[in-house]
Amino acid sequence: MTTELNQGGERAAEHYDVAVVGYGPTGLVAASMLGRAGYRVVVIERWPTPYGLPRLTHIDGETARIVQASSHVEQALRNAKPVDTYHYRDAQGDLLLELNWTGRACGYPAHISIYQPDIEDAIEARASGYKGVTVLRGWEVEMLKQDGDGVTLSAHPRRCAQDAQWTEAPRTFHVQYAIGADGANSFVRRTLGIERSDYGHNERWLNLDSENKRDLGEAYSRTTIFCDPARAYMHMPIGTQRTRFELRVLPDEATPDWEAEDAGWRWLKERYGLGPDDLTMLRHVVYTFETRMASHWREQRVLLAGDAAHTMMPYMGQGACSGMRDGINLAWKLDLVLSGRAAPALLDTYEAERRPHVNAITQMSLFLGKVVNEDDPHKVAERDAAFRAGKVPPMPPFPKVEHGIVHCEADGTLLPSTGVPAPQGRVRRGAAEGRLDDVVGYGFQLVAREHPAHHLDARQLAFLERLGCRFAVLSDDAAARDAIVDLDGDQRAFMDAYGMQAYISRPDFLVFGSVTGQRDLGALVDDLRDKLHWRDEAVAGKAAESASGARIS
Repeated sequence: MTTELNQGGERAAEHYDVAVVGYGPTGLVAASMLGRAGYRVVVIERWPTPYGLPRLTHIDGETARIVQASSHVEQALRNAKPVDTYHYRDAQGDLLLELNWTGRACGYPAHISIYQPDIEDAIEARASGYKGVTVLRGWEVEMLKQDGDGVTLSAHPRRCAQDAQWTEAPRTFHVQYAIGADGANSFVRRTLGIERSDYGHNERWLNLDSENKRDLGEAYSRTTIFCDPARAYMHMPIGTQRTRFELRVLPDEATPDWEAEDAGWRWLKERYGLGPDDLTMLRHVVYTFETRMASHWREQRVLLAGDAAHTMMPYMGQGACSGMRDGINLAWKLDLVLSGRAAPALLDTYEAERRPHVNAITQMSLFLGKVVNEDDPHKVAERDAAFRAGKVPPMPPFPKVEHGIVHCEADGTLLPSTGVPAPQGRVRRGAAEGRLDDVVGYGFQLVAREHPAHHLDARQLAFLERLGCRFAVLSDDAAARDAIVDLDGDQRAFMDAYGMQAYISRPDFLVFGSVTGQRDLGALVDDLRDKLHWRDEAVAGKAAESASGARIS
C-alpha cells in the first residue's frame, strides 16, 4: 500500500491492488487467498466486530479444502463433525426423502456440520497475518467509481444512525479491481445499478440457535425437516455442541411476534419438550429466505461475489459454500491478471463458470423449498403419496463446471472427470506426510503416473513453471523425482476410475482436463495456456508495470 498527499498536504488516495467490500465467508476467502499470493488488499467491512454467531451450519468437502487453503483448517474445524444423512419427513414424522451424505470429498467428509465463528476466526487470523492485507472494520463505503485505470472508493467509519454525520474525514482508495462481497443488500451492486432477477418462493423462518447443556440424543445429531403443512419446522446440529431449531413463519403472522424470545421458548417446549434446562439460547431471529441472482456479476473492474451476486433457499446447505467458491475462483484469476501473466479477459470466465453452477444448485434448493413449505393439504397429500410410491424423480447430480477454464474434447464435449473437484488424500513426499495440497503445494497441480518432463517440450515446461504448476508423480519410490506415495489410494482410485494417465487441476481444485495417454499431455498443456489468455514474458512484464506495483515478497 502507498499513500500520497495532495497539494494541500491532505491525505490523498491510498493505493492497493484489490479492494474487498464485505468480510463474510466470501470476502474472507478472497482476501486470504489474495494475501497469500502477495497482493496488497484493503478490506472494508461495515460491522466493527465479527458477528460471532453461526449463520451457516454446513459445508461440503470441497469447501473444507477451500478453508484449508485459506486458514489453519484444524482450528477452523475444531468443533465440526461429519453429517451422513439429511432427512425430509412428513407431518407424522415418516420419511419422505433421505439425502445420502456419506463418503469423502477432497480429503474430508463429504458433508460437515460446522460452527461458523471457528471458520471465520481461522480465515481472518490467516488473512490478517499477510503484511499486504489491511482490514478496516466499522468502515462503510460511501462512493465507488471506476475508469480505465482502476477503481476508486471512499469510506468513513460507520455512522451509528443513518442520518448521523460522519465523524472523521474519509479515506480514499485506488485499486486495480474491487470485489463486492457485501451481502444481499450490496452497496456495490446497487451503486453499479445491477438489477436482480427473483426466482420467487421467498419464505420467512424463525431461527433458534442454542448451545446444548446436555446430550440431546442421536435424533438431534441428524438434520431433519418436517414438511408439515400446518407449519414446517426442522432441527440440525451446529458442529459438536450446538443445535439449530427453525420454524416457518406463516404468511398471516407478524415477524415481531415471533422475534420475542419467549415465543421461541414456548414453541420449543410444545414441539420438542425442551427448555432452559436443556439449552442456552444463542440467537433468536426471523430470516427471509430470498432466491435472487444479479443480472451480471462483472462491471469492468468490479466483480460481485457471494450473496451480492446470488441468494438461494437454504435447503441444500450451499449458500455460503457457493460464496466461498466465488472467492477462491476470483482470487486465482486475479492473481494471474494482476501479475500480467494472463490478459484481463480471463476474468470473464468467472461468471461463465460460476453462474451456471450456482443456478443449478439454486434450482435444486428451490425444489426442496417447495417440498418443505407447501401448505395446501391436497397438494401435500399428493406430494407425500408420490414420495411413498417412488414416483418423485431422484435429485439431479451435483453440478460441475462446464464452461470457462475446462478442457473440451475434439467433439466439444467434456470428459466425466473434467470440471469436478480433484481428490486430495494423504500422501508422502520425502519426510513430509499429509494432505496432498500441504505436501505438494497449493495451486495448479499436474498429477501423473510418469514424470511430465518425459512428454512435454521446453516451451510447455517453461509455461508450467511460470504458472507455478506443481508436479506429483505417483510412485512407490519416494526418492524418485517429484514422486508422491499415495497413502490413502485416492489418487490411484480416481485415475483408475476414469482411465487417466495424467490430469491437471486448478487452484480451486477443479480438474481442468485429463489424458488417457501421456503422449497427449502436451496438447492438454497447450490448451490450458490458450484458455488462460496467457501472455508471454515480455507482454506480461509491461502489463505488470502498468499495474499498481509488484507483489509483496
